[in-house]
Amino acid sequence: MKAAVLLFALATLPLTAVPAEAAPPAPVFTGGQAQPAFDPADVIREDVWVTAPVDSDHDGADDLVHAQVVRPRATQQGLKVPVVYQASPYYAGGNDVANHNVDVELYAPGYARGPEGPRVAAHGIGPATPITWRYQDYFTARGFAVVYGESLGTGLSTGCPTTGDVNETVGARSVVDWLNGRTAAKDANGAAAKADWSTGKTGMMGVSYNGTLPNAVASTGVEGLETIVPIAAISSWYEYYRHDGAVVAAGGFQGEDADVLAEYVYTREDRQVCRPVIDGLTRDQDRVTGDYTPFWDVRNYRNDVGNVHASVLAVHGLNDWNVKTEQVATWYEALKARGVEHKIWLHQSGHADPYSLRRDVWLATLNKWMSHYLYGVDNGIQNEPKATIQREDLSWTDEADWPAPGTSDVRVYPWPGGRSKGTIDTRTPVPGMAAVETLADDSSKTIEQLAGLASSGNRLLYATSPAKQSVRLSGTAHADLALAFDRPAANVSAVLLDRAPDGTSHVISRGWTDPQNRTSPARTEPIRPGQTYRIGVDLMPKDYILAAGHRLEVLVASSDHDYTLRPKPGAGLALDLTRTSVTLPVTGGKPALRAAFG
Repeated sequence: MKAAVLLFALATLPLTAVPAEAAPPAPVFTGGQAQPAFDPADVIREDVWVTAPVDSDHDGADDLVHAQVVRPRATQQGLKVPVVYQASPYYAGGNDVANHNVDVELYAPGYARGPEGPRVAAHGIGPATPITWRYQDYFTARGFAVVYGESLGTGLSTGCPTTGDVNETVGARSVVDWLNGRTAAKDANGAAAKADWSTGKTGMMGVSYNGTLPNAVASTGVEGLETIVPIAAISSWYEYYRHDGAVVAAGGFQGEDADVLAEYVYTREDRQVCRPVIDGLTRDQDRVTGDYTPFWDVRNYRNDVGNVHASVLAVHGLNDWNVKTEQVATWYEALKARGVEHKIWLHQSGHADPYSLRRDVWLATLNKWMSHYLYGVDNGIQNEPKATIQREDLSWTDEADWPAPGTSDVRVYPWPGGRSKGTIDTRTPVPGMAAVETLADDSSKTIEQLAGLASSGNRLLYATSPAKQSVRLSGTAHADLALAFDRPAANVSAVLLDRAPDGTSHVISRGWTDPQNRTSPARTEPIRPGQTYRIGVDLMPKDYILAAGHRLEVLVASSDHDYTLRPKPGAGLALDLTRTSVTLPVTGGKPALRAAFG
């Protein structure tokens, strides 16, 4: 009876006396942007090891990618969220590694180059630090999870680092597969780990190597990768360490190569298992001929640009000489040609994240981008101007796309006097059968030093008249040189300069080639001393406004001290000006160029 009375009493209690479980917070969007509706300190952090279907360390087992998940606690209450994913080989720090010696003779078929000599010490960045990111709190506060993935052979991942090849790509892709339930993972206790809190929609972003991996993963066409934000990113590793047959350094890292970088990031606990793999990189990367080989072809994501369906917000510094502008320009053009949704930011800094340059506007753009592609918010970001460009005075402009619409190639012609300073004619090539000017290589001198000399036998220099009005270059300049050599091997470097009225100069762009690769980067063909060859040099793509009163100059040299291999001085080059021209990407075409220079 007492039990019956108790049941009756409970049944007649007001409904408010039974506490209801509060609904989890939900994402909030205002003005097309996700708002900070979550406490970024109230998150769940967990470690998982994702199975990758590769065996890069050849131990007979699939590699495991260590990933760290940071997600709003509301995901424990049933909220499903998309992911912003940064893959990286750098979370565990780096090792002390010696770079290759670059003071070596150049290779020529049938000639012995001699030993490379001692390698020069480079320094690591010290012990590993906890995985974190300047964007973590920003995204988790707005209803995104952040996932960090350690590249194969680094940190707590297994496998081996192989600098951009297929294994590395598959390893990074496996995290996207796990987020979509297509591959397995385990937690630190060995129990199965599922991403049942994820919508599966993933955006990858990062800077430098961390931005390169999004390009790589997008090139696989993996389902669930909705967008990528590659910042200062590589699209072809060949052009990072080579250029048109020449062994060329990333700016500031003379002598680095694929093997050096792999050794640098090789931070997994087992310090021996990957030795044969890294030794294989040293053998196969070919610092002798510099040719484009299968080793480099599998590290060229442009080959698979047709697989990309993720939208791309690309960011690059116009003065980035580490990951040069060729990397973003070629990739971006290929994406446009295939109808991939795209947008580009170009800034005046070097190897940098726009967070430190234009924080508020950048975060608003990034927020709208991720909100649209990961949450499906109809905010119109895909219809906004495609290009945001920072000008030389550090102001910003939005334009329809890049290179600038209305840009076309215009050919100009160097005229004699290059040992001091010849002229550049915007209309007429040098007439006659031959007008030959010579230089002798001196790899000990930098391009900036050569540009500052009133006269030199180590370079040829040609200049326009002072510009009557400003002129804009947007895209890729190309030098078409008629050159003869007195040796079977030589570097060729071409440089575009801005000469101010006070005589100081600034490098606008530069490019390099091995004349033995004059018909293809993949094929070394002997040079016959004394014979003249057509040698083309593509300079790095740029967007640059030459101010009124400034001169545009072209410098031709052999070695570029800061970028190419540095043979002993003395190689002779002879330039025939009657068959030499430089093609400039001029906004407004010939009328604009002639209005500036006559």
